[in-house]
Amino acid sequence: MKRLQDQSVLIKQELENRQKVRNDLSQFVDDIVVPQTMIKIIMEGDVSDRTFLEQLHELQHKLHFVKAQEFKEARAVEDVQPVLESLKFKAIEKIREWILTKIYMFRKPLSNYQVPQHQLLTYRFFYEFLLANERNIAKEIQAEYVDTIGKMFFSYFKVYISRLFKLMMTDAASKDDLLGVEDTVKHTGLTGLFSSKPQVRNRATVFSLGSRQNLLTHDFISPLIVPHAAKESNQKFQFETLFRSIHLALVDHSSHEFLFVADFFLFSGQAAINFHSKVMSRAIDQLLKDLEQRIALNFDAISLYLCIRLCDKFRNLLIEREIPPMDEYWETICNQLWIRFDQVMKMHNDSVNTLDVRKMQTPVDTRPHYIIRRYAELTCAFLVVSECSGKELGKKIEAILETSEDAMEQLLLRMSATLPQQKDRLVFLINNYDLILSIIDDRVVQDNRIHSIIHELNQKAIGEFVEATLSPHFSALFSFVTECEPLVNQGHAQMLSRYNGRGEFISSGFH
Repeated sequence: MKRLQDQSVLIKQELENRQKVRNDLSQFVDDIVVPQTMIKIIMEGDVSDRTFLEQLHELQHKLHFVKAQEFKEARAVEDVQPVLESLKFKAIEKIREWILTKIYMFRKPLSNYQVPQHQLLTYRFFYEFLLANERNIAKEIQAEYVDTIGKMFFSYFKVYISRLFKLMMTDAASKDDLLGVEDTVKHTGLTGLFSSKPQVRNRATVFSLGSRQNLLTHDFISPLIVPHAAKESNQKFQFETLFRSIHLALVDHSSHEFLFVADFFLFSGQAAINFHSKVMSRAIDQLLKDLEQRIALNFDAISLYLCIRLCDKFRNLLIEREIPPMDEYWETICNQLWIRFDQVMKMHNDSVNTLDVRKMQTPVDTRPHYIIRRYAELTCAFLVVSECSGKELGKKIEAILETSEDAMEQLLLRMSATLPQQKDRLVFLINNYDLILSIIDDRVVQDNRIHSIIHELNQKAIGEFVEATLSPHFSALFSFVTECEPLVNQGHAQMLSRYNGRGEFISSGFH
C-alpha cells in the first residue's frame, strides 16, 4: 500500500509537470508561429478592412514576442524572424501609403478636413505601429501632416479674412471723426447750392456704444459669419464683429487640431504643444500680418477696445477647454490693438486741445455742448465694455481716460471763458459736468476714477455758483463763516470769542 501510494504521488507530479510544459509550449507555439491567414491578409488585404487592423495587432504582438525570445536565445526565433520582418516591411509600406493618401485629402479645396481626420483616428494603431517599428517613416508622416495642414489653414484664414472684410460697414469711423471736430455742414451737388436744408455729418454712431458690448456676452460664441450667405442677405458688420468671427474660427480650429494631434500622434505635455504650434504657425503668421494692416486703418476707438477685451475672452476660452492658450499670439495682437487705440485716442485729444472755441460755428451758451456729449458717450462706452468683460479697468485704460478727461476739462474752461457773465460760465460748467455724470450713472455700475474726478469738478462749480449767487446778499455772512469755520475745526475757543459781537450782528441782519 505504501509503495502504491508513492507511485500515485509520483505519477500525479509527472502529469502536472507534463501539463505545465504542454501549456507553456502550446502558448509559445501560438505566439511564435505565423499563420497563413495573417500572411495573406497583410500581404494582399485592403488596409482599410477591419481584418487587416486585427492582423496588424497580432503581428505587433508577435514582433514583441520574438524580440523578447531573442534575449533568451530561443532557436525557433531563427525560423520565423525572416517571415515576420517581411510582413513588417510590407505592413509599413501599405500603412505609409494609406496614411499619406488620407493626409493628401486635406489638400482638396472646400473639403471638410474633419472627415479624413476622423478616419485617421479610427485607425490610430497604424501610426502607433509605424512609431514602434520604423521611426523614420513616422517622422515623415509627421512632417507631411504639418506641411499639408499648415498650408490648408493658411489658405483658409487668408481667404476667410479677405471675404469677411468685404462685409465691413462703409460708414465706419474715419480720420475726420474726432471728438474736437465740429459737425460740418456741407452741400452736395447743384441742389445743395439752392437748398435751405444743409446736410450735417452725424458722428453719434462713432462715439456711442449702442448694444455693441453684447459681443462680450451672449453674442460671444454665436455662429461664425458665413461670407457668401451674409453677402446674399446684404449684411454689413462693424470691425469688432468681423474680428470676433475670425478669432472664434481660430479658437475652434485650434482646439480641434490640438485634440487630434495629441490623440493620433500620441503626444502629451510640451511635445503636444510644440507640434500643435508647428501646425498652426503658418496660419497664425498670416493672421497677424493681415490683421496688423486692418487694425492700422481702424479709427474707431470703441471697436479697438472691444477687440482688446475679446482677446482676453478667447484666451480664457482656450484655457477652459484645456487647450494651449497661444499666449504669444494674443500678446502680439493685443499689443497691436493697444498701440492703435492709443494713437486714435491721441488724435481725439489733439482735436480737443487744438479746437479754437472763438471760431466755432455754433456759439457757446449755457446748455450742454454736443462735443461734451460725445466725450461722455465715448468714456461711458469704455467703462461699460470693461464691466461686460468682467475685468477691472487696468492701468493702461485708466491713464488714457484720465488724459482724455484732462483735455475735455481744459476745453470746458476755454468754452466757458467766452461767456460774459460769471454765473453763465458756472451754469455752463455745471450743465456739462452733470451731463457727463448722468450718462455714466445711467449705464455704469462700478465705481471708477473718472466719475469721481467729474463729480468733484461738478461740486466745485456748484459751490462757486452758490457763492456767486448769494454773495451780493450775504457777503458778511460768507466772510464770517470763512473766517470762523477753520477756528471751530481746530478748537480755538479763545480766538472765536472775539467774533461774538460780530456774530450777533450778522445773525440779526440775516433774520
